[in-house]
Amino acid sequence: MTETIVVLDAIDETAAQRLRALLPPGFILTHGSDRGDAHLAQIIAEADYAISGQVDVSGTVLKAAKRLKLLHKWGVGVDNLDVEAARALGIKVARTTGSNSVPVAEFTIGLMLSALRHIARGHEGLQRGEWATWRLREPYLLSGKTVGLIGFGAIGKAVARLLSGFGCKVLYNKPHRLDPAEEESFGVRHAELPDLLARADVVSLHCPLTQATRGLIDREALSSMKSTSVLVNVARGGVVVESDLVWALSNGIIHAAASDVFESEPLPPDSPLLHLDNLTLTPHRAAMAVDCFEPTVRRMFDNIARVSRGEPLPALDAVVE
Repeated sequence: MTETIVVLDAIDETAAQRLRALLPPGFILTHGSDRGDAHLAQIIAEADYAISGQVDVSGTVLKAAKRLKLLHKWGVGVDNLDVEAARALGIKVARTTGSNSVPVAEFTIGLMLSALRHIARGHEGLQRGEWATWRLREPYLLSGKTVGLIGFGAIGKAVARLLSGFGCKVLYNKPHRLDPAEEESFGVRHAELPDLLARADVVSLHCPLTQATRGLIDREALSSMKSTSVLVNVARGGVVVESDLVWALSNGIIHAAASDVFESEPLPPDSPLLHLDNLTLTPHRAAMAVDCFEPTVRRMFDNIARVSRGEPLPALDAVVE
C-alpha cells in the first residue's frame, strides 16, 4: 500500500523533486503551495505523514487530518507545532535533533562578524554607489571578546567550538548547568543571566521559545548590556521584544544586532526593523546548507518508515511517541 507524505511548507517543484529522489519505497510526496490554515487543512486531510519546516501547524489543521500518524519537524524547534493538540489526537511528533547544529553555528559566527564589522551595510552602500569606508559605524573585532551564549544545546556547543578559534572567552546560560569536566571540554563558564548580559561583548541566543524565554530580551535586558555590545538572534523571534530592540538600536543602548528570526514571519514590509543601519537581517535561513539536505531528509524519511512499520521512533528524535 502506498502512503502519502505531505510537506506543509510552500516549496517549489525543484525542491519537491529533490525530496522525491530520496523517498523510501512505498511512499509518495506532495507539498504546499500557499500559507494559512485553510490551505494546510486541505493538503493534510488525506496525508499519512506531514513534514513542517517553518510553517505553523495549529490544532485546527491537525483536526482536519483524517489518517495522520506522524507530524515531523524539519529541524529542531517545535514551537510552530501544536504539540498538545497532536498528543490529544494520537498523532506522533518527531524532529531531527542536532541536525542543524553546524550550519546554524557557522551562520551565527557570520552574523556576529557582520554586526561587529558592519559588513552588510558596507555591501549595501556599494550597491548604491557609496564608498563609505569612514562613514560606517565603528567596527569591532570578534577575536578576544567575551561572548555570552543563552542556551547551550547542540547549536550553542557548536558555536562555542568555533569561537575557540577566535580566542574568545565564552560564558553560557542554561537552566541546568553542565558538570565542570564538560564545561572545561567546551572551554566555557556558566553565568547567571544578569551577569552574562552585563559582561558579554556579544550576546547570542540559542534557546528554544518557551513560556520562560518568550520576551526574555526586553528593554530591561538590553539596558543592562554594554553600549558597545552586539546581540545575535538565531533562536526564535519571540525571544526578543522587537519594539524594545528597535528602541535600543535607535538610541545607542547597544552597538548593533543581527537577526535571522522574527516575531512575525515572513517579516512584514512595514517592519521598523528594516530601517535601522545597525541591524543585519536574514530571512530565517541559518539552518539551510546544501551539505545537510540529504542526511537530514534521509533521517526524516527513516523515522517515517519506522512508524509505517510499527516501530518506535528513536528516543533522540521523539517528541510525542
